[in-house]
Amino acid sequence: MTDDLTTYRHDGLVCTDHTLDVPLDHSRPEGERISLFAREVVAEGLEGRELPRLLWLQGGPGGRAERPNAAGAWLRRALRDFRVVLLDQRGTGRSTPADRTTLAACPDPAAYLGHFRADAIVRDAELLRRHLQGDQPWTVLGQSFGGFCTLTYLSLAPEGLARALVTGGLPTLTGHADDVYRAAYRRVLDANSRYFARYPGDRQLAARVVDHLRAHEVAMPSGERLTARRFQTLGITFGTSSAYDSLHYLLESAFVAGPHGPALSDPFLRGVDAVVSFAPRPLYAVLHEAIYAQGGRPTGWSAHRVREEFPEFDAERPGPPLFTGEMIYPWLFDEDPALVPLKSAAETLAARTDWPALYDLDRLAANEVPVAAAVYRHDMFVDHDQSLETAAHVRGLRPWVSADHRHDGVKADPKVLDHLLSLD
Repeated sequence: MTDDLTTYRHDGLVCTDHTLDVPLDHSRPEGERISLFAREVVAEGLEGRELPRLLWLQGGPGGRAERPNAAGAWLRRALRDFRVVLLDQRGTGRSTPADRTTLAACPDPAAYLGHFRADAIVRDAELLRRHLQGDQPWTVLGQSFGGFCTLTYLSLAPEGLARALVTGGLPTLTGHADDVYRAAYRRVLDANSRYFARYPGDRQLAARVVDHLRAHEVAMPSGERLTARRFQTLGITFGTSSAYDSLHYLLESAFVAGPHGPALSDPFLRGVDAVVSFAPRPLYAVLHEAIYAQGGRPTGWSAHRVREEFPEFDAERPGPPLFTGEMIYPWLFDEDPALVPLKSAAETLAARTDWPALYDLDRLAANEVPVAAAVYRHDMFVDHDQSLETAAHVRGLRPWVSADHRHDGVKADPKVLDHLLSLD
């Protein structure tokens, strides 16, 4: 294991970069190794103090840790009490990347990517913890998918945790992906209702965009085609603190007068591309259903199959379209150039049946680590009811249900982290 340290200062922060070599497959530590990157941050003036460490587990899957050049609400609050470790989960950021370029040289991309779920991320974190502070446990703050990883941490290595904090990330412990997406479609239907109630004129505007896409071949500035069903995936923005406003402001710039009639504007198409392209986070698409896979039942493109139960989302139905959420569909691997080379791997992962368990139900029921979790009543990404079922199963977990925050509440409001810390 190597660690090439680089330290720098800016904006009242002291940052130290750590780079470690870890096994690709933790069951074969003598085998192939990959690089793991983490950035440790401490408030300037506190760097000489013996502060405990807090590991930030980012949402995703496939999301790198945020960069502290414009520290979010949670980070500035956390730095009052902790040294914060920002881990680029394997395959992301400055850790050995897993994308269409790097995986082109991989003889079996699906087998390779099978090592990129929460269990491997937790074992990476344990190697990093021992490297930084030996046997001393640390605090973990898991946001969204990072919360899923935190429940896996409590299952696999609770000895590494002094306490655990979860925001918008208590997963179902036993449900299949079908259960997850069936509940998710209902929440997205509600989100559409809320959106169009706020901006009723956007129903017809969205319908005009879809009609235009059906009648014309439209290329985004990146050169890739925008289809009606891909346009529908803009609903992923509904789950954030900016909620419906960002999509409304994008839609209001949709059309300009072209030489042959109305055309979709470049600012609109560029804004759409920034949301719908998976180029910055391909693992989000490839592994999104695999993060729910346990036991012998495949996910089998769950979101695509379950969508048939909700004909309201049919892109070909007449009338104004509805937007979808974070669902991943097989056709995305035909339409997004960042995903096309990963199609075969995605299909193999969707059919896989031998996934290991991510959660130890007995260990969670006997948990001794202090755990506090923010559960958001109007969370579009993680189901409120499933989260509370999980909270009831984990011994000593203290849930805080909030109707005032969206899925990214901890990034928008420092009071979220304040409140969780007060629950210990």
